[in-house]
Formats: sequence, C-alpha cells, structure tokens
Amino acid sequence: MAGIHWDLTALLNAAHAPGSRVERHLWLVHLLEWLRHEGGETPEGEPGTVGTPWPVRRLRHLLNVLDRHPEHRVRVSTLLRETLAGLDAPGLLADFGFAPRHGFFSELADRLRLNFLPGTPETRDLGELFLLIFDDERDPEWIAAIDDRTLRRLLALCAEDPARLPWQHALIDSIELLASQIRASALSSALRQRMDPAGLGDRPFHQVVEAAAALRQGLSEGATPQQLQQRAQYLRAVLDACLRAAASVRGHLDEYGISVDLVFQLDQLRARAERVENLLACLVSPDPLPDLRHLLLELARASAGRRSLRALFTQHYALLARKVTERSAETGEHYITRDRDEYRHMLGMALGGGGIIGFTTLIKFAITALALPVFWNGLGAGLNYALSFVIVQLLHWTVATKQPAMTAPSMARKLEGIASDVALGRFVDEVAHLLRSQMAGIIGNLVAVAPVVLALQGLSWWLAGKPLIGQAQADYVLHSTTLLGPTALFAAFTGVLLFASSLIAGWVENWFVFHRLDSAIAWNPRSIAWLGETRAQRWARWWRDNISGLAANVSLGLMLGLVPALASVFGLPLEVRHVTLSTGQIAAALGTLGLPLLHEPAFWWCVAAIPVTAMLNLGVSFALAFRLAMVSQGLKLQDRGRIYQALRQRWRTAPGSFFFPPRG
Repeated sequence: MAGIHWDLTALLNAAHAPGSRVERHLWLVHLLEWLRHEGGETPEGEPGTVGTPWPVRRLRHLLNVLDRHPEHRVRVSTLLRETLAGLDAPGLLADFGFAPRHGFFSELADRLRLNFLPGTPETRDLGELFLLIFDDERDPEWIAAIDDRTLRRLLALCAEDPARLPWQHALIDSIELLASQIRASALSSALRQRMDPAGLGDRPFHQVVEAAAALRQGLSEGATPQQLQQRAQYLRAVLDACLRAAASVRGHLDEYGISVDLVFQLDQLRARAERVENLLACLVSPDPLPDLRHLLLELARASAGRRSLRALFTQHYALLARKVTERSAETGEHYITRDRDEYRHMLGMALGGGGIIGFTTLIKFAITALALPVFWNGLGAGLNYALSFVIVQLLHWTVATKQPAMTAPSMARKLEGIASDVALGRFVDEVAHLLRSQMAGIIGNLVAVAPVVLALQGLSWWLAGKPLIGQAQADYVLHSTTLLGPTALFAAFTGVLLFASSLIAGWVENWFVFHRLDSAIAWNPRSIAWLGETRAQRWARWWRDNISGLAANVSLGLMLGLVPALASVFGLPLEVRHVTLSTGQIAAALGTLGLPLLHEPAFWWCVAAIPVTAMLNLGVSFALAFRLAMVSQGLKLQDRGRIYQALRQRWRTAPGSFFFPPRG
C-alpha cells in the first residue's frame, strides 16, 4: 500500500476486511491522508460546501459514493467494524493524552520520542493508532466543522444501530479506569499532604471509584435512563469534590513548596476529571451525537498537542512561575517606598550599598592585576561580587540594580482585577512608587560609590605616593566603559543576569521550602544536639527569611564574574556593565589620571554612559521579571491599552509623583 495521495477508487478497492490487522490500520492512515488532500473529488450538490474545510467535503463525497455503490459500502463498513472490534478502546478513551508515568521529565522524554522516532500501525492500542492517524495539527479544525448529518452517516458505517452508541462497555471501562487513576494520583503522598484536610473529610477520591462502579452496576442491571442520569450526576458531584480538594493544594504551597512533577500531576488529575465528564455525556445523553463530536474533537486536540514540547512547558510552568514570583514579591515589597520616610530610608540603604561597592571595585582591580587565567580571574571577580552583595544584604543595605527583578512580581499583584478602575488606580500608584524607589536606589548608590573610590585613591596617593590602580588599568576603563563602544549592549546583557538571579532566588527558596529544610534545622535531633533547641529554631527562622536574598546575591555575583569568562572560552566577547560598578571604575580612573582628565572628551563619554547603563540594567531586568509575573498571573493582554492610558494620564496630571514622594 505504497503512496500518499491515493485516489478514491484505489482506496475502495483496497478495503479488504479479511486482510491483516496492519493492512487495515494502514488503510485508515491512507484514508485520512486522502481526506486532507485539497482539490479533486468534491460532493456534488451538497449544501454548505462554500467555506467548508476540504476534509469535510471529501468525507461527504465518500459517503455519497458509498451510498451509490452498496458493494463498496459493505466492504468499508465491515473493515471499520472489524478494525474497531480488534482494538483496545480504553487505550484511546482513558489513556490517550495522559502521561504513562507521574512525572514531567518522563513526559518530556516521551514527547521527544514521538517527535523523532516513527510510530508503527502494528498495534492493538486504539490510542496509538489514533495518534498515527490524526497526526496533523489542523485536524481539530475540520473535525469541529463536521455537521450532524455527516457524522450520523459516518457512525452508520461503524455500527449496526447508529441511534445508540455501540461502545457502552468501552465507555464505562474507561470511566472506571480514569476514576482509579484519579484516586491513585490524588492519594500519593506529594499531593495528599498538601490538600486541605477539610476537603478530604468525605473521602471524595475513594467515592469517585465507588460512584463509577455504581454506574457500571446500573448499566448491567438494565437501569432506566432516569436512574442512569441520577448515578451520573452523583459521579459528577464527587468529581467536583475531588477537584475542589485538588485545588486546595495551591493554598498550602507557601508552607510546602512546589515542584515541576507536582504541577504536572495536578494538571493530569484535572484533565482526567474532564475526560470522565466527556465520557459520561456520551454514555447517558439521550442524543449522544453532539457529545461524541466534542469528545472526538478533544481527542484530536490532544493528538495535535501530544508531540508539542512548547505546549508541555507552557501548560505546566504557569503555576511554577506564579510561585517564583510570589516568593520574589514578598522580598520585593522591601524595595518599594510609598512615603517620604520610606524614601529617605531607601536613600540611606542605597548610600550604604554604594559605599560597599566602592571597596568591591578596587578589589576587582587587584584581582585583575594578578593576571590569573581567564576562568580563575572570573571566579575571583565573581566571589568578590558575591561577598560584597551578601555583606550589603546582611547590613540591610541595598544595591539598586537588584530592585526591579524583585519588585516587578510585587507590582504584578496589583494587576489582579485590573478591569476595575480601583485596581487600575492601585496599579498606577504602584508604578509611581516603584520608579521613585529606583530613583532613590540609583542616586544613593552613585552618590556613595564615587566618593568612596576617590577617597581611597587619595589615601593611597598620600600614604604610598601612587594610586591603587595603574595608568594602564585606568586607560582600559576609559576605553571599555565609553558610550561610543558596546556599553549599551553589555548593560542590557547585565540586565538579563539581574533577572536570572531573581529567578534563581525564587527557585532556591522554593527548593528550601519544598524539602522543609527550615523544619529540619529546627527539629532534627542532630541540629538540636549541635546548636541547642533555642539556637536551632533561631537559625531555622534566619535561613527561611534570608535564603532568597542569599541565593540572589551569590548567584548574581558569580554570574557577573564567571559568565564573561566562560563566554570568552567560546570566543564570545561578552562583558558586564553594572551601573554602580562602572561608576566606581570611572571614579578610580579619575583618581589615577588626575584632574586633567576632566578636560578629556573620553572621560565625559564614559560619564554619559552611566545613565544609559542604569536605564538598561533596570529596564531589561524589570521587563523580563514583569513579563514572567504577567504570565504567572494569567493576565489579559487586552487591558494593556487601559494601563498605558492611565499611566499617560498620571504623567500629564502629576509627573512629579514618578520621581518624588508626596508630602502627605
């Protein structure tokens, strides 16, 4: 049966039911290929063909031909019935579209296999054959366009009595199988411990299996349609209770954390409950035709998305992104000022952070002067940065460039319910608070870092008669930090690293909570024996409060030092341009070359690069973090116009609110 674009005559002549199972399956594959082929045979005289998808038009044409040729109709109908009778229907109805194992990474590996390894029609699993037949992502479009008359005629080929759905046993088997899978997944320790105990009080995950068994018993005992409807309604009510209990997991994520596999299991549980609803509708509906079309459409969509890696990541990372941003948001609240007292406090914190970075800058020059190999030079610089950022954190000071990646998720919280004017006003207020906070942070850092570096340089001139850095290093600073070079590109790249550090912070804190390390530190017998009960509990609280900041600071410092070093190994000329560090370097060059440098254009081109570097550091990291926050919150993009309009209105009426706190 070679060839792809078969004509209808060849298909009808090849419809031999007594053939082998593989030949019958291949016939179905070629039938779908013929249906998708545009052009050629069309249903003559059929109404509504204009705008109808080609597969539907060709399906109507096939049915018309079979009606005119009874011998072909008998052969095709026999082939379809024998094919369906020899396949395991629950493989499609209960298993198709779900991962065979409860794990995100096992599903990822399975999708990679489906993308790069061919499938075989030699199978007894209807789900595997369905995936092989409906392998075009456009299949759901034409399946949704099949009208009732055409679908009923198609069912007549597959069943002797098209008025009744002939696969009741397959449907109820699949419902029971899905109910068992829902119970097994929900009662695993990872999910069970995170559910609200109140939702488990009536044992809904045990009842769902019992309700499915009761429905089967009603079918076997010949229950009336009304009795079947009652049992189906009871099963639906139990499923709702199961979904409510599963939804309560989100309320306990702050205490227990989240993992990729856990999110994946939650999605699978909800999808299985939806599948049970679809099968129930086909089983007990007086007219199952619309429900059957909906079920077929959902299965076709599952087939189209079965190979999609993007769909897998998009579907299962939304909740993870939400938890990362929520944890970052709690930290980000500390970086937002809302009144003059907080604004002055932020200035003080930024002044302290800028002073520490002044020492960091000169230590970086000392490490460079050692002329270490590239990797070790990068590691030394990274450890220098990381230690400095940790000291700033422990002293409760701040570095401005860390703020936007942490504050964007906090601001995204104000986008909840943005459709209302009140929520929109709160969001605009938060934008103003955020911009003022960034302004205070930058001003404080830059006002402190330059004088500290110049003072240390002056002290070195006074005590040793020479500056802390040589003329060659000062010339390199003027050459590398100028606005005329790739400074803007490197500053944007540094913004990406700033965002990545906030993401790492959220992940590390989630990992810390997920494995309950704070509880282990507080109550593990070894911890208590080593630290004492009071000190162990104090250490547990300290790590819980500071793990996010430590992860952000250490990861940021190491990335600022190591990423350029590792990039150079591959010949990539990447460098970092951190606004506070760059300002300190320029001040160090001025301290070495002296006041005559103020008359050189090269110096002022470096000074001009400072606001550009600040804007790109802050803007890129904030944009990436805010985008992640929007995805995690599931925000409606159509509200962006209202947001921009509200921001423009605030700018016209009160521009000063974006730079200075109000008097009240």
